[in-house]
Order: sequence, then C-alpha cells, then structure tokens
Amino acid sequence: MSRPRPRPLTRPTGRPPTPLALALPAVLAVAFLLMPLIGILVRTEWGDLATHLSAPGVTQALKLSMLVSFWALGLSLLLGVPLAWLLARVDFPGKAFVRSLVLLPMVLPPTVGGVALLLGFGRRGLLGPWLESTFGIVLPFHTSGAVVAATFVSMPFLVISLEGALGGLRPGFEETAASLGASPVRVFLTVTLPMVAPGLVAGAALTWARALGEFGATITFAGNLPGTTQTLPLQVYLLLQDSPEAATSLSLLLLAIAMAVLIGLRGRWSAGATLRTAGPAAAPGDGSVEAGEGAQGGPGPLAEAAASQGSGPQKNGAKEKNGAKEKIGAKEEDGPQEKWGLHAAVTGANELTLDAAPGTTIAVVGPNGAGKTTLLRALLGLTPRAHARLSLGDHDVTALPPHRRGVAWVPQEGALFPHLNALGNTAYGLRAQGVRRARARHEAQAWLDRLGVGHLAHRRPAQLSGGQAQRVALARALAARPRLLLLDEPLAALDQTTRAHVRHTLRRHLDGFGGVCLVVTHDPVEAVSLADRVLVLDDGRTLQDAPPAEVTRHPRSPWVARMLGRNAWPGTAAADGTLVLAGEGRLVVADPPAEGTRALAVIAPEAVSVHRDRPEGSPRNVWRGTVREITAAGSRLRVLVASGQAPDLVAEITPQAAAELGLADGAEVWTSVKATEVTVVAL
Repeated sequence: MSRPRPRPLTRPTGRPPTPLALALPAVLAVAFLLMPLIGILVRTEWGDLATHLSAPGVTQALKLSMLVSFWALGLSLLLGVPLAWLLARVDFPGKAFVRSLVLLPMVLPPTVGGVALLLGFGRRGLLGPWLESTFGIVLPFHTSGAVVAATFVSMPFLVISLEGALGGLRPGFEETAASLGASPVRVFLTVTLPMVAPGLVAGAALTWARALGEFGATITFAGNLPGTTQTLPLQVYLLLQDSPEAATSLSLLLLAIAMAVLIGLRGRWSAGATLRTAGPAAAPGDGSVEAGEGAQGGPGPLAEAAASQGSGPQKNGAKEKNGAKEKIGAKEEDGPQEKWGLHAAVTGANELTLDAAPGTTIAVVGPNGAGKTTLLRALLGLTPRAHARLSLGDHDVTALPPHRRGVAWVPQEGALFPHLNALGNTAYGLRAQGVRRARARHEAQAWLDRLGVGHLAHRRPAQLSGGQAQRVALARALAARPRLLLLDEPLAALDQTTRAHVRHTLRRHLDGFGGVCLVVTHDPVEAVSLADRVLVLDDGRTLQDAPPAEVTRHPRSPWVARMLGRNAWPGTAAADGTLVLAGEGRLVVADPPAEGTRALAVIAPEAVSVHRDRPEGSPRNVWRGTVREITAAGSRLRVLVASGQAPDLVAEITPQAAAELGLADGAEVWTSVKATEVTVVAL
C-alpha cells in the first residue's frame, strides 16, 4: 500500500500561502465594493432600458455631459501637462505646496469645491467681477461654469498620472536629444511626450471619466439648468426622486462607461507602471568579426599600446594624405571639412584644463567616482556640479545652452528613442537642426550604411542587439555633425566578439573626425587602441595626460596600472635604495628615486617568475606565497599569489608551465622579480 504524497506547503510559484487573517478581510472588501454594482444590475428594468436612455431629457443631458467632459479634458491637457512636467522635472521653492494644491480637489468634498469656485470665480468672487466687466464672461449658471467645475475636480488625475510617468522616464533620453541639437520644446514634443504616452493616455482617460461623472461641484457652482448645466449625473439625481427605474438605467450607463475606461487602461494609471522602455535585445553578437579582431586570444593591452604608439602619428597623418578617405561629419561634395580644436577649463567638482587639437581622440580613465561622467556632463552643460569654460575651434560656447553647443553625447546605454526606428533615431539630430526630412533621412541612411547597420534602418531599438544598438547610437551622434563627440563607455554592455567588431568600426571612423572625441572607458584595450591620449582622472583632477604608450610604460595611478594588467605597489624610497611598500615588505629596484620620494612600483605579470622551491641565483626580490586564483588570459594563465611578505602579486605563465609546476588553488609557491624588471614612477 503506497503512502499518500504529502501536499506541498507552498504554491508551485514558490510563494507562501496567503494567511487567512488577510484573505478574509480582502474578500469582504471585494464583496463590499461589488454589492452596489450588483444592486444596479439586479434592479435595472432591462425591458425599459432603451426607453429610459432615449428619453428627450436624457439625450439632452448626455450630449451636454459629453460636451462638458471633453472641454474639461482639453483644459486639463492644456494646463495639466506643463504642470506635471514642472513637478517632475524642476526643483523650486514651494514645490510640495503646489503638489498639495494639485491633490486638494481629490480629497475635498465636491460641494466644498463648488463653494470655493463660487468665491473665486462667481459674480461676487475674487475674479468674477473682473471677468464680467473685462470679457463679459459669467461662469455661474452657464455651460462654461460646468466646464470649470469639471476641470477643477478632474485635472488632478491627469497631473498625478503624468507626473508618475515622467518620474519613471530616464533623463538620459532628453539629455541625449538636447546634445543632438533639439531645443527644450522640441525635446518635450518629440521625445518626452511620445515616451510617456501610456501615462498621458491613462491620465487623460481617467480625467475624462471623472469629468463625465462630476456632480457636487457642478450643481453648487453652475446650477442645474436643463440644456445648460444639467449633465447626466444631475439628471440621475432628479430622476431618482420622480422615476427611480429611469435613474437606475442612467446609473447603469455611467457605470458601463466607467468600467470600460478602467478595463481599457488595465492598471496603466498607476505610477511607475506607465513606462517600461525596452532596451536593446540581448544578443551574443550581430555580425562577423573583422580580421584580427577575434573574441579570444586577441592582442593584450601592452601589444595594443605598442601598436597605438606606432600608428598614432600615422593615423593623424593619413587624415592629411588620403584625399579619398571616408569623412566624418561632412560629405565629399561639401568641400574641405572644418576642424574644431578643444579648450576647456573645468571648475567645481572637477578641476582641470583640457586642450586638444582637431582630430584628437582622448580616452578618459579612472576609478569610480574619479569624475569622468561629471567631466562629460560639464562639457555638455548638463550638471551644476561642475562648470566648463568651453571653446570649440574659434567659438566660445560657454554661454550657449546644450542644444546649441555642437556637442554630441553617446551615453553608456545608448539612449535610443524607443518610439523611433533606427533611421528615425539617426535622422533626429539633423531634423532638429532644420534639415529637410528627405535629406535628413538620406544622410541618416548613409551613416547607418557606413557603420554596417543600414539593413536595420526600419527596426525599433527593442529589435536590435546590443552591438547593433551601439552602432546606431554612434551613427546618430556622428550624423548630427558635432564639433565635440563624447562617448561614455560605448562598448561596456557588449560581449567580447561584438565589442571587438564595434571597436574596430569606431576606430576606423574616428580617423576622419574633424573635431575632438572623448571616450570614457574602463577597458585598457579601448583606451590604448582608440585614443591618441589617455587622460587619467582621480578625484576630479588630472593625474596623467599622455600618449597610451607612455601611460602603459609609466602609469602614475595604481588603478590605471591594474587596469592595464600590471602589478602596482605604492611605496616610499628608503635610504638603502629599496622601496618601502605601503602595505608591507620592501622591494629592491634598480634605479631607486631619492630618499623619501613617494613612488609607484610597476611590475609586468610576465616579469614574475613562479617556482615550487626557493629560487637561487640573481633575483633580489623573492617571496613565499600561496596560489589564490588561476584565470585564463588569452593563450596564457594569470596566477594570483598572496604572500605575508609583500602585497598580492599576479604572474602570467603558459599553461604548460602551470602543468609542470602542478599549480592549483592553495598550492605553496615562491615568486621572484628581478630588480631590473621593476619600473619606478615618482608620484
């Protein structure tokens, strides 16, 4: 006899069962709300429903209700949309008080609202006499009064719903649109409103439904005049006294309208549920990898640095020699491309001066909080934390708003506008600058073709892979004809294969850019392969500004040295020619600085030797340690060794050497570094 299988204690979804102490009151609440509705359905005279709804007084009241509710909706849109934007986007004194004013009609008794309207806009109110004497407008006992009353009680639904949608919209979309040359009004109309459309539609529907059902403020302020102010709710009130059956039929009509609105919205009126912008679809890759840009075993940072050192001058020289090159920001038929150098003096949270010749690409690196993004936003004019006196070419753009600076920005997430396809996104900057639609779309298509995504022109951002979306974002920025191009970790979200492909494409196209490009990155390959210079920031200040090869050989920051895959040990020079390390231990170096000098010892992983027994011979720096981690780095292995005599040390060896040594996590080993292999950089 088999034993019965025990019932699970939780549901298949893994959620715990609902406590009875909560379930019972919840069911009672549903029954409490449902009972009046059931009462209307049960008491309705279904056979006389058509007769009741087609009575002359009812049809007249229905037409008037529609007129009043749609006028109230129009006024709410005209006044409420700017107010919602103000509450969501602008910090100003008394903001909490203004929001309370918006919410007040929702909690105020409707009759009290009607009395307040009388005292404000009535013939004896504060503005009533002036409105009558100046414009001949009398609101009480007039249809316009019913519109005002309905607007007063219904507009808060639009403002609150839209404010929630605006609060859920990342400001990066609007800031990116401004960097492409769109004015604030254009940004609001072409980016903000389309992206918060679900919240706007939900708020508008609730506003209209509330205006349609308004009763208390209307009867108190506008009266109950048939054909003038007697709306459908007021008609229900009158019929309830003389013809309850007809009143029930009209109530059923209003109930059906309200339920239809709520069912149509399906909960989209709640704050935060109105905006769920889909980002680029995750994909492992989006195309073949260019020759020499494989996903695995590609050139390391040091090899890239050497290549960059050799190719940097040639790259700039090619701009002058190759007349048939592909131009960035201008067509061949437009004549010679204009050049824009950069001079920026940044103050505030960041303190630095930046100068660059036309065609220069600068990689901006540093630890989190170093001020990299703050620098970009200061150049854009989008942050109060830092201010940049900025000159591009011969033009001082310091006093210009972001949309007139000629500074294009590609944020890390790309910020492609989800309501536009790839072609519309790419043409956006040109259209914002007044270029005709046909020409803008033609140039946009050409840019997409150049970056290898022309066949995706009609796809929305949600239909693009990460690499495709990044190339569209880059095409959009370049198509806007910027004088300064800012890229904030443009390849960070891509997989290794796609990153290599996009990096190759980006490097090829930056070769012809006539302005200056700043690339924020944490990837050493990007820093040394894309840039002519590497700007190292620390706490908002310039720690180093030099060619990639120089930064690679002599990094002045432990963070940069580790980013480049080096061991970096800070310390102080001692009298005996050694370096007293900041953590513990001493390091013998070949060329010690003067006594007391703060310095950074940089050791390449390939210069570290690993032994199972204590080595003998020339190495002057020998430590005993334990293997803590072994990771693959292309065709080699990186071994992390922890020691009580020195800071953690990373060695790079071949898999064959690791096998011969029998290395594994926890293995006891000896490491050694020759004094001549230590590079000392004075800090």
